[in-house]
Amino acid sequence: MDPVTTYLAGLETPLREAGEKLRTVIDVALPAATAAMWHGHPVWGLGDRPGQTPICLVKAYASYLTFGLWHGQDVVDDTSRLAPGARRMASVKLRAVDDIDPELFTSWLRQAYGLAER
Repeated sequence: MDPVTTYLAGLETPLREAGEKLRTVIDVALPAATAAMWHGHPVWGLGDRPGQTPICLVKAYASYLTFGLWHGQDVVDDTSRLAPGARRMASVKLRAVDDIDPELFTSWLRQAYGLAER
């Protein structure tokens, strides 16, 4: 089992289900990205080294997952779901599968990918 799958499998329901659905959305939206563990949680990015050019992350806490985008503050988000963070990052908290809108998240991911490629 790869490390990202192991990380997600170790989460309690409903966070595990949300993490698995989110991973599917990420993998479909970012087919050229590499998934790896970096600083203890899954990160998807460009290049062959984790963290070299990161695009997004999934990080588990006791009652929610954080789905973060490195260039998230530069992503168009008409829903205002993305909360600004440090540097240019932005994130959303997920507590269940229903918190994931595949179309919206795919839009965010593709924008973040374009920004990372610059």
